[in-house]
Amino acid sequence: MWLIAINPTSGQGRGATMGTKVAGYCASKGIDYEIVTGVSAQSLSTSLKEKISRNRDFIDGIIAVGGDGLAHLILQSGVPANIPIAFIPGGTGNDLVRTLGWSLDEITAYLQRVFETKPVNIDLGLVDGEWFAVVLSSGFDAVVNERANVLKWPKGPMRYNAAMALELPKFKAIHYEIELDDQVISTQAMLIAIGNGSSYGGGMRVCPDANIQDGLFDVMILRPVSIPEFIRVFPKVYSGKHIHHPEVTVYRSRRVRIEADTVAYADGERIGQLPISAECVMGALSTWIP
Repeated sequence: MWLIAINPTSGQGRGATMGTKVAGYCASKGIDYEIVTGVSAQSLSTSLKEKISRNRDFIDGIIAVGGDGLAHLILQSGVPANIPIAFIPGGTGNDLVRTLGWSLDEITAYLQRVFETKPVNIDLGLVDGEWFAVVLSSGFDAVVNERANVLKWPKGPMRYNAAMALELPKFKAIHYEIELDDQVISTQAMLIAIGNGSSYGGGMRVCPDANIQDGLFDVMILRPVSIPEFIRVFPKVYSGKHIHHPEVTVYRSRRVRIEADTVAYADGERIGQLPISAECVMGALSTWIP
């Protein structure tokens, strides 16, 4: 049996549309499935955990239909149970699907791969007991997320842009203490991104060379720049060319500990106040890649 976990409200209804397509595909192929959903993330999580607890020996895999938030939620239940998970792009950002290399629009080839081939193992990050798939970050983007989460308008991706416009004029670099495998760094920084995967925020390739099967994080540090320079450099994050800026350094490490008077986010979800410790766990997740 396959569990299809759907967030119907993700991507302004895209999750529901994609969920219907996945269920239709399964029905047309005679695949045994059960839909798991909920009126909130908490209710969906509770329902999923109950089904895994009751039926673990009969579950072939989980298909998560939604955005990075749903993917993050499913990891917390699926990974400890060692259940393979596929991620269908039904959200706004879909950065995990981008990192895995699947199309954001055409899902038939993806579903064929899921049902006809065995999964492979990829790395995950583990931050203070919580799994994350793509990027753990602190600094400017985390401050923007804090603001975006309390804005009631606008909706959708524009809310993040509005929060960015509100926070950028007053943002100042933050002092961090960073412990890597082989060194300790004490520095002021605008942004720190710990990448298991390459992108966040809907295609911003903040750690463009990150590899999900090498057992290491790419740790990108942007040291202080002026606001005009930040505005000039920021668009380059979509191509990954920001890493060539003289104030950007990328390190590689299996373990990272960061301490500062600020917060952190992972896969777009709030992790909480620093300090935090993260570890790249090699082969922690069974999934499918092209």
